[in-house]
Amino acid sequence: MSEYTVSGRFQARDGWQEFTTSVEAPNEDVARERTYANIGSRHGKKRTQVDLGEVTAE
Repeated sequence: MSEYTVSGRFQARDGWQEFTTSVEAPNEDVARERTYANIGSRHGKKRTQVDLGEVTAE
């Protein structure tokens, strides 16, 4: 599996909160899905409240 860096933002109380996270996944699509799951789990956000930006392989 490869390491991907995913950056984006999610809706917070005071507006949009930027984030960058590192995810281990077999491809870019799975890295996006895991990021949605992680942000949703940690911050209680739905997919519509998360805006993924750039996904790059490390």
